[in-house]
Amino acid sequence: METNKRPLDGIRVIDFSQVWAGPYATLLLALMGAEVIKVESRKRIDGSRLSSLTTGQRFSGFDSSTVYNELNLNKMDICLDLGQPKAIELAKRLVTISDVALQNFRPGVMDRLGLGYEALSEVKPNIIYLSSSACGSTGPERAYAGYAPGFASLSGLASLTGYSDGPPFTMGGRIDLISATTSAFAIVAALNYRARTGEGQYIDLSSSESISVTIGDVLMDYTMNRRSRRRDGNHDEVMAPHNCYRCKGEDDWISIAISNDEEWRAFVNAIGNLDWARDEKFQDAFSRKQNEDELDRLISQWTINHTKYEVMDMLQKAGVAAVPSFSSEDLFNDPHLKERGFATELEHPIMGKTTVLSPPWKLSATPARITRHAPLFGEHNNYVFGELLGMSQEEIETLMEEEVIH
Repeated sequence: METNKRPLDGIRVIDFSQVWAGPYATLLLALMGAEVIKVESRKRIDGSRLSSLTTGQRFSGFDSSTVYNELNLNKMDICLDLGQPKAIELAKRLVTISDVALQNFRPGVMDRLGLGYEALSEVKPNIIYLSSSACGSTGPERAYAGYAPGFASLSGLASLTGYSDGPPFTMGGRIDLISATTSAFAIVAALNYRARTGEGQYIDLSSSESISVTIGDVLMDYTMNRRSRRRDGNHDEVMAPHNCYRCKGEDDWISIAISNDEEWRAFVNAIGNLDWARDEKFQDAFSRKQNEDELDRLISQWTINHTKYEVMDMLQKAGVAAVPSFSSEDLFNDPHLKERGFATELEHPIMGKTTVLSPPWKLSATPARITRHAPLFGEHNNYVFGELLGMSQEEIETLMEEEVIH
């Protein structure tokens, strides 16, 4: 039975992270009920408040960014200039009443500020502390700058992604989200461990390594056989056909994948037993792979005469894997995603009505949910410093005048 309780109710997270790789991790925790307190300052504001790295779009003011809103739902926000000793002491006081601290600065930065794991574990021995960086905090690559295209490249994934006659494809900011999901998983695992043992953990997360685990078969192939796999577009090493084919319409495509001879026969029947499809050169998996270029060309000559939805309907009914390449508009209008509540409308005090993505998983008894828009800059200073830390309004105002809370 569904309740109002969520899996991480009662867990408090101090979030020193910025942009995508850290904030998306704490977003996942916040959706599951954690009280996430984001730390920013006017001197070092989260860059996603100001612009979009992927589109180049710039936002006016600190509170009108759709990107920031989508990455920071359910969170609180305070202002602390971590360049000042008084701010460091306030941050430490917050850690003493928290369960998790997370940051994605370059290795060494938080240690120099006095907010590294060693310093925070002194004031909170069972703190769970996650440091997310490009390559981890040890090793010769520890100082590398942390940007998603770098993670993809260093991980090896980029070299496998793209067309055989084109450059590697780094996949942009979505790589940050994979790293962030790994961070969230590691934190939940650490919380489970602490619940059993009472002990905290230091999690040193390498974003590039979190991407490398997605190509374990490729790394093992090189380790065992000294074979270096090359990028080959949408093709598979064994299956044929296995590609994305042009359909009727403006830049419309569909992916088709056939894994065995039974599926091939179903495909041939579904498209009307065309003469070329009955050719001996396509009658078994090995022959189809040997003649893959010709097969792709012939399938494209068929798909171009149909819409992507017509092809999907015909082939899926026959038991063949076929799914269109969906645009953003397609996704928001998709009946399946609508039924599952893929998107949520939310009122934002500055931007008005906005549409954000709903939690990506369904929990029957303790469902994740969106409870509020992303925080305005410094919106929760009075709650955090006044109610949680017990400071008087006079103390808070004095620290604001000194630009400690700033």
